Amino acid sequence: MTNSSTPASKVLDRVLVLEMVRVTEAAAIAASHLIGRGDEKAADHAAVEAMRKAFDELEIDGTVVIGEGERDEAPMLFIGEKVGGAIGSGPKIDIALDPLEGTTITAKAGPNALAVLAAAEEGCLLNAPDVYMEKLAVGPGYPEGVIDLSKSPTENVQAVAKAKGVEPSEIIVCVLDRPRHADLIEELRGIGCGIQLIPDGDVAGVIAVTDENTTIDIYMGSGGAPEGVLAAAALRCVGGQIQGRLLFRNDDERARARKWGIEDLDKIYTLGELAKGDCIFAATGVTNGSLLDGVKHFKGGKMTTQSVVMRASSGTVRWIRGEHLRGETGGD
Repeated sequence: MTNSSTPASKVLDRVLVLEMVRVTEAAAIAASHLIGRGDEKAADHAAVEAMRKAFDELEIDGTVVIGEGERDEAPMLFIGEKVGGAIGSGPKIDIALDPLEGTTITAKAGPNALAVLAAAEEGCLLNAPDVYMEKLAVGPGYPEGVIDLSKSPTENVQAVAKAKGVEPSEIIVCVLDRPRHADLIEELRGIGCGIQLIPDGDVAGVIAVTDENTTIDIYMGSGGAPEGVLAAAALRCVGGQIQGRLLFRNDDERARARKWGIEDLDKIYTLGELAKGDCIFAATGVTNGSLLDGVKHFKGGKMTTQSVVMRASSGTVRWIRGEHLRGETGGD
């Protein structure tokens, strides 16, 4: 598949596309040693440490624009942190990352935990604060503007159903299983459509709309804003539409948004505003899921990983199965 409307970036060279997989592999392997151990913080810390170390081996001048939080909240991979082995001399790249998307999933050995990152030229990824974001997404093949976050869930389901040529009752919507979504779930069930509730991991949830094998048509609901930018980067590569609106619970969160240059706090962001230009998206499975298999450990220290890496300019999607030995990458 090609995407001729997105010009290739000279900064994001072909070698870097595959190098990004090494970074997510390292984070996934490190986190995998803590699957089912009940310690979310330890699993996240292991993934963060491994991802930071892997970045240092890349000849880039990277800036984290979506990370583990602000400097005073995250000791490593915080928003604004410089990463890479060529700071000051290498290609300038903005990076959005989630070293372990699904910390609770990992701690409980549930499905769909991922190590995820996106990379783009400087200024091409929304520098979103670590707050909630209301999201609405569909896969490729629909007319532009088929979804509209300013409209009701019912209206959006009806619009997608009409474009697909089916009744609203035949539409499947993916929603995070959270108490805050009780009204959304009630409304969707009131029009008869199906709902796939997921316990965590809304990057995988959004990407699921691009894969017809999942049977998911729409993603709806609120989750982390950083995950919204990561999901948008993936959709730039494989097609689809997403809209997002930041949600603020208090004045402190509004002040943090303004600190990052966001003045219109009610703005609805489109795909091109969340992630623009040429993008790379990479993910490695930590636990088994709908998108990727998780890390598997075998006797003798052998491990296997499954990853996906995408690039917007070419529309290329590569599925990569890696074999590793303990100590080779994040396996210590």
